[in-house]
Amino acid sequence: MFSSLLVTGGAGFIGSNFVHFLLEQGFPGAITVLDKLTYAGNLENLAGLSDQITFVQTDICDMKEVRKILQDRNIDAIVHFAAESHVDRSILGPLVFTQTNVLGTHTLLEGARMHGVSRFIHVSTDEVYGSLGSEGSFSELSPLDPTSPYAASKAASDLIVQAYFKTYGLPAIITRCSNNYGPYQFPEKLIPLMITNAMRDIPLPVYGDGMNVRDWIHTQDHSRAILRVLQKGIPGEVYNVGSNNEWKNIDIVRLVLTVLSKPESLIQFVTDRRAHDRRYSIDSSKIRTELGWTPSINFLEGIRTTIEWYMENQAWWTRVMNGEYVKFYTQQYSQRT
Repeated sequence: MFSSLLVTGGAGFIGSNFVHFLLEQGFPGAITVLDKLTYAGNLENLAGLSDQITFVQTDICDMKEVRKILQDRNIDAIVHFAAESHVDRSILGPLVFTQTNVLGTHTLLEGARMHGVSRFIHVSTDEVYGSLGSEGSFSELSPLDPTSPYAASKAASDLIVQAYFKTYGLPAIITRCSNNYGPYQFPEKLIPLMITNAMRDIPLPVYGDGMNVRDWIHTQDHSRAILRVLQKGIPGEVYNVGSNNEWKNIDIVRLVLTVLSKPESLIQFVTDRRAHDRRYSIDSSKIRTELGWTPSINFLEGIRTTIEWYMENQAWWTRVMNGEYVKFYTQQYSQRT
């Protein structure tokens, strides 16, 4: 196992859950967390872990700082979560997505190449494949056909990762996961947005007709997949991560309302976002058969425990709903259908 691991974006939603999971599993190596602490990064997500990890606040685009961390901490493996990740924000302001997701990833890759890391796990998304019709699923061989600036920036970073493997032999692996849910997720995303709005008895904004379909996976199952890829994945390969758990957005919203005993009259349909992909579906048979990973958290139970977490941690999510969040929310959901 690797002796010194760097987790980028480790104060964000999926990254912080991965750090918690590693420590719960008794990961034997040193863990360094790198995060810029943008609006979606929160040190509270790592509360109580200061004696078990080393935290560094910096930008993955800063080559000097990246190289210093790799050398000072003698990093031999990188798990790269750091990214601008919200499709809506990429439509409003796309350039920062190219800066962080493409140039930032390239900076990390170059630092990893120069330092000679033993493994580079690039955490990507199923959104790079584009949109599906009513049938079929994305496999690792599906063509990349991104729709949003966010998805395009992730597809571009995927290609650079593959180029570093093919050109320099950098031992890099790409994972592409379906939609995550669970604790510590910033409230702008669908499930925490619906939970926190319903808890406050304010309208739940649903894009278009609400019939867009996503495959949902609990972030702990995603963390298990990432660790399995880190331990057993083959450099140069791509692994799709999904749980065969497709839901229409509107059904997710109704489920949240049911669990919270709130009325469906809170649902408010708003103008659909531009180029809204209709359906995602992930074929994860490769990671299941080759690496022996399977998801373990039942979705209905996972939703209930996630709702309980937001109920028990209201101070956490009310603090992150600052003036910038309110401005974004008002801009994004003001147009009713």
